[in-house]
Amino acid sequence: MMRLALEEAAQAAEQGEVPIGAIVARGEEVIATAHNEREATRDPTAHAELLALRRASRKLKTWRLTDCTLYATLEPCPMCAGALHASRISRLVYAAPDPKAGAAGTLYDLPADPRLNHTYPYTPGVLQDESASLLRAFFEQRRRKSKSPRDYPPKET
Repeated sequence: MMRLALEEAAQAAEQGEVPIGAIVARGEEVIATAHNEREATRDPTAHAELLALRRASRKLKTWRLTDCTLYATLEPCPMCAGALHASRISRLVYAAPDPKAGAAGTLYDLPADPRLNHTYPYTPGVLQDESASLLRAFFEQRRRKSKSPRDYPPKET
């Protein structure tokens, strides 16, 4: 399932989106797939995880995804971890940790917070190197583009 999520992430990169992919599965059955679409939709909430949850809920005709697992190529942010909580997801599996926004063990631990009315187990690090490599290549390419000579004003003489 994580390989499918990585394929989604690669599609995102090809479309100029941050390469994050997500899969909702029930056992071995893929229920929904998604990748980031924030740039395409101009929607700050169009994260891969949220889109996958929405699509899975539509397909299953319920907002309760109690028998499903979400696979994501990057640790969910607080918004996405909260949406996983709200969907009553049964399990989360993610590839790379997110030191800047991770809410499933890195900065926050929303899935295991006992103060919430639903907790869910999570497994980090599945195909972490592949995901991190995809993200690194995407941002290196972006930095190279932004440093092209045409982006700098001419020097005064």
